Amino acid sequence: MEKLTSHLSLYFLVPRRIASQLIDMENASSVKEFILLGLSEDPGVQKICFVLFLFFYMIILAGNLLIVITVISSQRLSSPMYFFLCYLSFVDICYSSVTAPKMLADFLVGNKTISFVGCTAQLFGVHFFGCTEIFILTVMAYDRYLAICRPLHYTTLMTRRVCGRMVIGSWVGGFMHSIVQTLLTIQLPFCGPNIINHYFCDAHPLIRLACTDTYAVGIVLVANSGMITLSSFFILVMSYVVILVSVKRIGWHKALSTCGSHITVVILFFGPCTFIYIRPSSNLSEDKSIALFYTVIAPMLNPLIYTLRNEEVKNAMTKLWSRKTTLSPTEHIFTPT
Repeated sequence: MEKLTSHLSLYFLVPRRIASQLIDMENASSVKEFILLGLSEDPGVQKICFVLFLFFYMIILAGNLLIVITVISSQRLSSPMYFFLCYLSFVDICYSSVTAPKMLADFLVGNKTISFVGCTAQLFGVHFFGCTEIFILTVMAYDRYLAICRPLHYTTLMTRRVCGRMVIGSWVGGFMHSIVQTLLTIQLPFCGPNIINHYFCDAHPLIRLACTDTYAVGIVLVANSGMITLSSFFILVMSYVVILVSVKRIGWHKALSTCGSHITVVILFFGPCTFIYIRPSSNLSEDKSIALFYTVIAPMLNPLIYTLRNEEVKNAMTKLWSRKTTLSPTEHIFTPT
């Protein structure tokens, strides 16, 4: 038990006392593992999905890691916008890694089981990194508002310290949200069945398996997610409304070049998330298909969107690649010239 508690603490990055409570909840439930139905039960389709989603996951890792390395190594990408973009790419890597490896492994096996502890860890990770990404996207919208509408005060308002506090606040907010979602879900008694009609453990599919009335818990879960989603969406909308009003003075081209990429990413991520988490639990089988948009598709497209529409990022990547190819074997890629 002590070994399992220690493992869960490291996996969750939470205090040992909370991890011990999670173990106690597992012992109180008669279900010790769950069965994930995945995206398809057809062996042929699963093989095709494995190749396809392995390719997608490689793009997610390579694309987002490239952005992180480019922003860190380029002095030209030192503005707050790229500071937040670096963290967004890092969160995308973590977010997809919570679900994608397990999904890929399940494509190759017949028995798609996940332990109670593993399911809890996945539930925590999905909400932790997902909520953190929502907050970072909201902060990026506020950053664009200041850059366009208050350019003279931008450098004094968005200092490195302020940016750091915003990122820390995003991580803390994601952590608190995830703790609430996780504890509310796993404190429910699970007596069977243990089949989850999804490819990862999430709150809505899990509470459907509880052998008790989950109406009150479902309302709290929706309220928790809904409050965060709606408040963040409100800030996003207000930021862009003010920006659209201000573009008459600066021109549409500048506004679109500055905000176009971010708006596209927000639509790809917020749309499916809002549909899944802002409504009460349902039996819609398409939930897992929609979830692919914010767990796989959006993290995969984010690097492409930000690089294809941003000349500074493309130039920095080109310079980084050129520098790498011209370095001698004994030189380090980040050695100053």
